[in-house]
Amino acid sequence: MTAATGRPIRLLDVTLRDAHQCLWATRMTTGMMREIVPLLDQAGFEAIDLVGGAVFDVCVRYLREDPWERMRIVSGWTKRTPLVVMTRGQSLFTFEFFPDDIVELAAERIFANGIRYHTPYDALNDVRNLEIPVRAAKRVGLYVAGGVVYTLSPVHTDVYYVRKIRQLAATGVDAVYIKDPSGLLTPDRAETLVPAAREACGSLPLHLHSHCLTGLAPYTALKSIPLGVDVVHTATSALANGASHPSTEAMVRNLHRQGHDPGIDLPPIEQAAERLRYIARREGKPLGEIAEYDAFHYEHQIPGGMISNLRSQLEGTGIEHRLPEILEEAARVRHELGYPIVVSPFAQFIATQAVLNVMGRERYATVPDEVRKYVLGYYGEVAGPIDPDVLDRVGRGTEPMRNRPGALLEPGIPRVRAERGPFASDDDLLLAAFYAAPEVTALRGAGPIRTDYPLAGTPLLTLIKEIALRGDITSFHFVEKH
Repeated sequence: MTAATGRPIRLLDVTLRDAHQCLWATRMTTGMMREIVPLLDQAGFEAIDLVGGAVFDVCVRYLREDPWERMRIVSGWTKRTPLVVMTRGQSLFTFEFFPDDIVELAAERIFANGIRYHTPYDALNDVRNLEIPVRAAKRVGLYVAGGVVYTLSPVHTDVYYVRKIRQLAATGVDAVYIKDPSGLLTPDRAETLVPAAREACGSLPLHLHSHCLTGLAPYTALKSIPLGVDVVHTATSALANGASHPSTEAMVRNLHRQGHDPGIDLPPIEQAAERLRYIARREGKPLGEIAEYDAFHYEHQIPGGMISNLRSQLEGTGIEHRLPEILEEAARVRHELGYPIVVSPFAQFIATQAVLNVMGRERYATVPDEVRKYVLGYYGEVAGPIDPDVLDRVGRGTEPMRNRPGALLEPGIPRVRAERGPFASDDDLLLAAFYAAPEVTALRGAGPIRTDYPLAGTPLLTLIKEIALRGDITSFHFVEKH
């Protein structure tokens, strides 16, 4: 094995957020994390990703777990490693833009609930949408790694990304990360993009956050490290690959071969992987599998998990056979709309418009309000030119908005207090700002988060019987040890 002589490389763990968001439809409960968190905490990660985006939303709507409470609980289980909250910039945890005062209060509550690391990004790479989130996070003491979202299009060039990274660095972030949600970054493109990004970052650390949808992310990450990447985002092997991220265990071994010591202790991670495999068996959840290369993915760019959801919805109406046609249309829609990045919420907007175009009497006969708002600049800067005919039909002659979207919104806290208050805490106020009353009522009705998932501490005989009943083993016997 090559001696570890290269510059320090760090890994950031995404097992507890993005990995199960990709593979388990975001259904990992806090109780499932109880035995895993201390193991990840021992391993030596840069940070551990916990809450953000869909995780916050699913906690409220489906798991009925207060995400603020999850932050407090898990921060009590970690002793060495900072926990990460990811936000969608001015949209925070939803698809809606929020007023500046709501964004500022959210930063305060993220820190107050035990989080020390923040990874905001904007889905259009409009850095104006990150100015308030970054400033608020820095003011309360959060470490901020700001994201620029990678995609493929004629307008998303290396020059474009250099400009965006320099704008982001000027906001005062502590680090920058390349966010590749659709796994589009290839080793060849990394050879030009990563050095350009490295130079634009100056002295700031550069992260790479790439999904494995085309199977290339692990190799691309290894190729990117000599080019200037300092931190790679990885997942415990049981929840790695596929729509998820590179495997931590494999990345560590390969980094050692390259002469780098990432400072990761593998035995605790291997124990965490075993616990995750047990949970997967018990819950009927999939494990990560290496994805086959799919050239069509580079055209439509729709994330794998979203394609699965779309296929399921089409099956419900008996038109699943039209999925390839819809994906072709999604690529066409994206081109006509000026190449929005295929990440939430624009991935959903593109797919919805594609379905409407395929199933409707004519293309763009029906246009969702969200697509119209995007075209008119209400989400931020449109990267490329919008097709004139589409702009005429969708925009209806309205002049696009040029201001920072958040600046158009009236302060939100007084309104929420007047309409939904009084509140026992600012955490409750923010939940009311994000969700309708029935959702919050159902969340409160579920009671405190349970942390007693039957994993560690379960009697051996009970465990074996459970596994046997599920068909994982057919027989067992005890050997008495004297």
